[in-house]
Amino acid sequence: MLPRQELRRVVEMALAEDLAWGDATVQAIIPDDLKAAGTIIAREEGVLAGIDVAGEVFRALDPTVEFRAFAIDGDAIHRGQTLAAVQGLAATILAAERVALNFLQHLSGVATITSRYVQAVAPYAARIVDTRKTTPGLRALEKYAVVVGGGANHRQNLSDGILIKDNHLAALSTRGLGLGEVVAMARRRARHTQRVEVEVETPEQAQEAADAGADLVLLDNMSLEEMRRAVELIGGRALAEASGGVTLERVAAIAATGVDLISVGAITHSAKALDIALEFTADVSPGRQPRP
Repeated sequence: MLPRQELRRVVEMALAEDLAWGDATVQAIIPDDLKAAGTIIAREEGVLAGIDVAGEVFRALDPTVEFRAFAIDGDAIHRGQTLAAVQGLAATILAAERVALNFLQHLSGVATITSRYVQAVAPYAARIVDTRKTTPGLRALEKYAVVVGGGANHRQNLSDGILIKDNHLAALSTRGLGLGEVVAMARRRARHTQRVEVEVETPEQAQEAADAGADLVLLDNMSLEEMRRAVELIGGRALAEASGGVTLERVAAIAATGVDLISVGAITHSAKALDIALEFTADVSPGRQPRP
């Protein structure tokens, strides 16, 4: 699900950002030959995501570092649980610690909040999907974490499907084109593998989009009653997607309207990092003392 080449690119970028001129603290006080061991521990419950990314961070700095994971992505984890062990040169572990934890905490946070949304709509047919509201440069990892948490991916990028939004319609209205005409034009020009989705603001526009051949109709910031009416008017001819104003407290009621998809930007752009720490357990080379 996460291409190795993309993983390495993101890890190298993060390490270059944090270690642009080296680690001044490590260079000042940590002996080059000092070895250490540590454990990565969860300090709160949630859903794990990014354990392999964390391991890749340590290995990117030093391939001889030993990283052993005791849990896998998608596991429900609890407070105090040991997630992984790392052993090697202390300088490497200390230099890589923050970057590894940043990835692990953030991706686990995304997976955890996604899982809560998924659990909230479990009695219904609706699926939780993400959006393009992702951290620049981290989209592949964040969308991976959404899937780990039980959600599904919407478009990966702008080439991944046709989504006609309000500003597209506003721009084309200057040429006298209405919603149905724009959808029909997109349908004619789309590749045979592409789906056409259109954003609408009223149940009547939803019906017009379905009449014009849209594959998906995005119901933007509608009330619950408007969503129910839109689903009725679409009549199964297209998938109905709810978007805008989606919260964990409201998502079950949205799912109950009969929509097929619920897109939630908050699961990526506002996910709270899960509290995960790395704690040194012992110096694995007894007798060695820091240089004065």
